Amino acid sequence: MNEITRRDEVSLSAAALRGAPWKAAAIGGGAVAAVSFGLGWLLPGPADLVWALGLGISLFSLIAAIGAIAKPNEGDRVTRQARLWSLKHPAKFALLPAGITAVLDYPVQLVLDGEGVFGSAFQAMWHGALVYVIAAILTITMRGRAQSSQ
Repeated sequence: MNEITRRDEVSLSAAALRGAPWKAAAIGGGAVAAVSFGLGWLLPGPADLVWALGLGISLFSLIAAIGAIAKPNEGDRVTRQARLWSLKHPAKFALLPAGITAVLDYPVQLVLDGEGVFGSAFQAMWHGALVYVIAAILTITMRGRAQSSQ
């Protein structure tokens, strides 16, 4: 009976993210959003604030996710165990950063893009899906850390 529920999986992902570099993630996501929007003003074509903010939110979630599992042997016992679980179950771990991206991106899409409730939800879910795939792939590449730390 080593089966865990979906709620337990979310709790483990959240525990792994507890030690994420949130400040670095916010700075990185904000900087990328600012540069993206700034380049839109400098280069030919329109500056797209919604695109820049979506990119920044996605990068924020990715930096937090990868930063959280980058050092699996640091933190308290619960955090270490959650990080090791995350490295062993990258597809399940990547669901939470993807969800964070979709939840943060939805109001941006809804208010600034004017696509409506369903169009905004689709765009936010699409961004979340991209973060899911990238976070899962990066977590798989870091899987050796979980195996070498046991």
